[in-house]
Amino acid sequence: MPDREIYRAYNFILDLGEGPVGYFTEVTGLSVEVEAIDYREGGGGPAVRKLAGRAKYGNITLKWGLSESRDLWDWMQTAASGSVERRHISIILTRPGGQEQARWNLTDAWPTAWRGAEFDALSNASAIETLTLVCEGIERA
Repeated sequence: MPDREIYRAYNFILDLGEGPVGYFTEVTGLSVEVEAIDYREGGGGPAVRKLAGRAKYGNITLKWGLSESRDLWDWMQTAASGSVERRHISIILTRPGGQEQARWNLTDAWPTAWRGAEFDALSNASAIETLTLVCEGIERA
């Protein structure tokens, strides 16, 4: 069996279709689940068969350090104003030198929630914002 490199989970970027945006501290929720539908055939014995149903994609949460970039804020505000802008975007895992290792393409993604940074005058932590995205498809490229 050939050696297979295990990827490190700490180097990743978000591409909104126009190039990379920001530096992120965390991406969670990349998931897909296919609904299992119980089906019992007439006269088919005591076993319940399983049919594949609809695919459901998880909500993706992004966390990043607050910066002067307004790209994600403006995208969220467009959705909040009632004009959802769906985009084909990518989450890209990179090597420490910046070369791409893996990519997840999200189809028809749009922001559904934003949470601002917590401010504390007694803390020296980075100001972290959170954005939740929904999508209608995930493809590993």
